[in-house]
Amino acid sequence: MKQRKIPMRRCNGCNEQKPKNELIRVVKSPENEISLDLTGKKSGRGAYICNDIECLRKARKSRRIDRTFEMAIPDEVYNSLEEQIKKDD
Repeated sequence: MKQRKIPMRRCNGCNEQKPKNELIRVVKSPENEISLDLTGKKSGRGAYICNDIECLRKARKSRRIDRTFEMAIPDEVYNSLEEQIKKDD
């Protein structure tokens, strides 16, 4: 049986390539709404972040997710990301 290729994505915090299922996806919908996508199935542009508070802080400080989506990310999105990471720990 042929092994399936594991999709890799780059973390917006540490800039490392990791398997997609280990990362948290933030999605920008076609209506320009930013939300967390824990299923990885929502339609729209995705940005990925490690399940690590340090990566989130780096991404937030450098505004890397803002640049990915070409818009300012509301604080509540960062706060819900932080809550999600703390919950998974």
